[in-house]
Amino acid sequence: MRSIATMDQSEHIKGILLTATAVLILSPDALLVRLISCDVWTLLFWRCLLTGVTTSVLLMIRYRRRFWQSFYAVGKAGLFSAATIVCGSILFVNSLKQTTAANTLIILAATPVISSLLSFLLLKEKIARHTWIAIIICFGGILLIFSGSLKTGLLFGDLLALGATFMWASNLVILRHGRHVNMIPANVLGNLAVVPVAFIVGGTPLPLTPIDTGYLLLLGGLLLPVSFAIITLSPRYLPAPEVSLILLVETILGPIWVWLFLREVPAPTTLIAGLLILATLICHTLISLRTTRTVPG
Repeated sequence: MRSIATMDQSEHIKGILLTATAVLILSPDALLVRLISCDVWTLLFWRCLLTGVTTSVLLMIRYRRRFWQSFYAVGKAGLFSAATIVCGSILFVNSLKQTTAANTLIILAATPVISSLLSFLLLKEKIARHTWIAIIICFGGILLIFSGSLKTGLLFGDLLALGATFMWASNLVILRHGRHVNMIPANVLGNLAVVPVAFIVGGTPLPLTPIDTGYLLLLGGLLLPVSFAIITLSPRYLPAPEVSLILLVETILGPIWVWLFLREVPAPTTLIAGLLILATLICHTLISLRTTRTVPG
């Protein structure tokens, strides 16, 4: 019994370390998007192309001869997932260019509870009382951010972030519906599908400045694909609510990176809304985690 308990504890620690590592790797994402000076469509072109190619290489190493079969296996659900990634990526990057990093990341933090709402509307899944409370409070916090942005002219960027949040939440619903299939190939398809869209809309892939090239290689060639790959492994060792709890750290680290390098200070309403949303999500996650652990079997 002791050896089994020790093994379970070891697996749990491994899951925490994996998820924490993924968050640390992913946290400079918003900063790098802000530092890249090329136009938003060129940024999207290279960001998604490099992410798609690097993730494909990781998949090729994982599946080898079954590489192409892994794409076929995602089916219609995978195509819907890819579509949400296309829309979400475009909305997210444009949001970071139109509003503060803190506004974008705090609004995106509401993704888990919005996915619960979409599951209720689309899949007729029941929602617990504490989840309904979290949904109402999170939307209240988002409205508070909007009210502050009306005075600073950042409302459009905030609306783009809300759109991205609904896209990521929709993707979570799709992934949960098709959880028996590895959906990483759908992520590849979604990223690669952004490339022609960005090019047609107005992206000019060449020339790039050496600094932008370095930032894009770091972001799309390393940080995004590696962090995503690690995050997909985390639920094997941790309950989903605990993974979500650790991932909330990015909402704090992201704006800190931007403040350290760009001296971008969030508005008072954003700070209040951020504290409200984060406190709500932490409490909701802890309750969900406690419920998960007390369910028999």
